[in-house]
Amino acid sequence: MRRILCALGVVVAGAWGATGAQSKLPVQTADYTRLQSVGDVQLSPSGGDLAYSVTTNTQPGRPTSSTWLRDMSTGDTVQLENGSEPRWSPDGKRIAYFGRTEEGNGLVVADRRGAAPRLIASIGSTNHPLPSSGERVAWSPDGRSLAFLSATDGPETDDANGDPMVITRYLFKPTAAEGLTRFNDNKRLHVFVADVATRAARQLTDGPHYEHSINWSPKGNQILFVSNREANADKVFNYDIFTVNAQDGVVTRLTSTKSAEYEPVWSPDGSRIAFSGTTRELTSSETTKEDTHVWVMRADGSARIEVGQSVDNRQGAPQWSADGRQLYFTLQERGNVRLASLPVPDAGGRIPPGRGASPTTPSPALPSTAPTLIVNQPGSVGAFSVVKGRLAYAFTSPESPAELFVLDDAARGEGTASATTRATPLTTLNQTLLGGRQIAPVEAISFTNEGFTVEAFLTRPLTAATAKPGTVPLIVMIHGGPHGQQGPAFNHKAQVYAGLGWASLMVNYRGSTGYGQKFADAIFRDQNGAEARDVLKGVDAALAKYPWLDGNRLGVEGGSYGGQLANWLVTQTPRFKAAVPSAGISNLVTQNYLAYYHDYLAVEYGAFPHERARGDADERLIIDMLWERSPIRYANKVKTPVLFVHGENDNDVPIEEAEQFYIALHDVGVETIMLRYPREGHGLRESRHIVDALERSIAWYRRHFR
Repeated sequence: MRRILCALGVVVAGAWGATGAQSKLPVQTADYTRLQSVGDVQLSPSGGDLAYSVTTNTQPGRPTSSTWLRDMSTGDTVQLENGSEPRWSPDGKRIAYFGRTEEGNGLVVADRRGAAPRLIASIGSTNHPLPSSGERVAWSPDGRSLAFLSATDGPETDDANGDPMVITRYLFKPTAAEGLTRFNDNKRLHVFVADVATRAARQLTDGPHYEHSINWSPKGNQILFVSNREANADKVFNYDIFTVNAQDGVVTRLTSTKSAEYEPVWSPDGSRIAFSGTTRELTSSETTKEDTHVWVMRADGSARIEVGQSVDNRQGAPQWSADGRQLYFTLQERGNVRLASLPVPDAGGRIPPGRGASPTTPSPALPSTAPTLIVNQPGSVGAFSVVKGRLAYAFTSPESPAELFVLDDAARGEGTASATTRATPLTTLNQTLLGGRQIAPVEAISFTNEGFTVEAFLTRPLTAATAKPGTVPLIVMIHGGPHGQQGPAFNHKAQVYAGLGWASLMVNYRGSTGYGQKFADAIFRDQNGAEARDVLKGVDAALAKYPWLDGNRLGVEGGSYGGQLANWLVTQTPRFKAAVPSAGISNLVTQNYLAYYHDYLAVEYGAFPHERARGDADERLIIDMLWERSPIRYANKVKTPVLFVHGENDNDVPIEEAEQFYIALHDVGVETIMLRYPREGHGLRESRHIVDALERSIAWYRRHFR
C-alpha cells in the first residue's frame, strides 16, 4: 500500500490546461501508451469509501490495471498493492479482491485501506468462453464468509491434451480474447465458499457445467448464479438463473426459458431478483441481435416482469437502489451510453404511487414509463456503483478516455445537459497529456436510406477551418458486432487521423444498437447488405455536407464485423483507395465452422447453414445464402489495395479468414499485405501492437492517397 501521488491524476484544483490551441500538438500515435482510463468502480456500503481501477498502456504488452481506495470525506487515496476486482464487506471495514500476497495468489482480504492482506483461497481459472459473465466474488451478509468462483478439472480425459490430441467436445476452442492458445483447457468453473477467519473452503457446485455471475442473498442462505444447463451446452447457448444453498449445496433452478438471463442481483430485502434478459428462443454466444432488457422476479423465480419493456434500446445489468424502489442500468442510445433508472413494479406489476405511473396497472401491460436519465451527456458510461443516493461512475467523454465522477442525490437525475455540472470529477488521469493536445470535435450527421434514418459521427480534421474544397481525405471507420454502436466518445485513432488533417466517419448502419429493436433486426438474412449500403450512403452524405472532403481519397477500415464489411465493400466498389480490415470475415461458410462459436449465423439467418431458410420463397439452403454474401466470392472484382490486420490466435474470427482472402487477392493481382500479430486473439491488446498497426495503417493510406 502506498500514498497516491499527483501522477494518479486525482482532482485537487484547477481545470484542464489553459494553453492556447496554437501551442498544442495534435494527438500522436505514441500517445496511446500514455492514455489511462477508469475501469471498475465500487462504493462501500456506507458510500464513504470508493474503490476503483485504473488501466494503463505503458507496458509493451497488454494493458495493466491498478486498484485505488479513496476516502470520500477526506479525498485521501491509497493504492491497493497487487489487487483487482475489489469488493467491500457488508460493514465496509474490509475489502476482498483478487491479488497476490507473500503466501501466494488468489482471493485476498485486507482492511478498508488495503493493509494487513491475508490470502483466503487460491483460485483456478479457465479459458472457456463465458460471454457476459458477471461477479466472481460475493460476501455473506454477516461478513464471515466469501463465495467465489474457481476452476476445476473437467470430465475430459488426458487424451484431450495428449499426443495426438483427441477432441470430443463441440466447443473445443478458447475464448476470443485469450490469444495464447488454440484449445479449450476443459476446466469447469464452480462456486466455492470460504470462511474468512479460518480460511477453510468448501466446493458447493460440481459437474460438467460452468457457474458464474454470483450474488449472495441478504437473507444469508442462498447464492445466485448463472449457468447453461442445456443437454448439449457446448452447442446450445442458453443461460438460466439458479441458487445454491450456502450450507448444504442444494441447487434450485429459478428460470427455465429458451431465452437467456444474465447477471442476477438480489433486492436489498432479499425478496426479489433483478437481472437482464432476452425473450427470443435462439441467442448467440458471440453476439445478440435482441436487445437485453431489465427484468425482476420473486426470489422463487415467479412473477417475472420486464421492467424495461417501455424502453426500446439495449439495457445493461441492473443495480438496486437502497430502498429497492428503483433499478439503475446503462442504456445505449444513439451512439451514447447513458445511465438511467426505472421504478420497480410490485409482484403484481403495479408501480406504487409517486413513482411515475398509476397504482392500478398490472403486468404484463406495464405503464409506459420513461426512464430517468441520470447521466445523459455525450459519451459513454462504463462501470458504476450506487449507494444511498450517491453515484460513482466511469465516463468516457468526447475529450478523454474514462475518468471517475461522483454524483450525490443520483435519484434526481441530471435532467438536462446544463445539470451535468452537478457531477464532480474525482480523477484527471489524462490531463497532463491531453491538456497539451488539440482535440478534434465530433459531429453527428443523419441521412435517410431505404426508409430508415441512419446516424453517423464525423471527426473533423484539425485543419477543417482553413481547408480548401476537396482537400481532406476521409477514413471510414466501421464498428463491429454487427450489433454494436459508435458515437462521440473519445477515440484515439480518430483523433490521430484528425491531427494528420484527415476526417473519419463512423456510421451506425442498420443492425446497430441504440436505435431500437426494429433497426437492429433490419439486417436479418442480409449480411453485408443493408449495412454496406448504409455505409456508402453515409459517405455520400458526408461528402455533400462537408465541401472540404476529397471524394477521391477515401479509406475504409474496421474491426471484426467492421473488418468483414471493409472486405465486402472493396468487392462492390473501387471508390476506396486503400482498405485496412482487422479481424474480418472473408468467407461466411468457413467462419461458421472455424470459429469457437457456431450459432451466430444461425441467429442472423434463422437456421443453421445445413438447413433451409424457413419462410424464404425458394427455401434456399442457408449455406448457399452465406456463400452469396461472402467477400471472397467476389475477389475478382477487387481493385483496392488491402492491408490485413489479424491476431495469430484469434478464435472468434480465425486468422484463416485473412489468409484465404490474402491469397485470393494475390491471385487477382491486387496489392495486399497481411500483418499477423503473435499472442493476440480477437482484436489487438498489446500496446506495441496497437501502435504498430496504427502507424502501418497511416503509411498504407499515405501511400495510396497520392
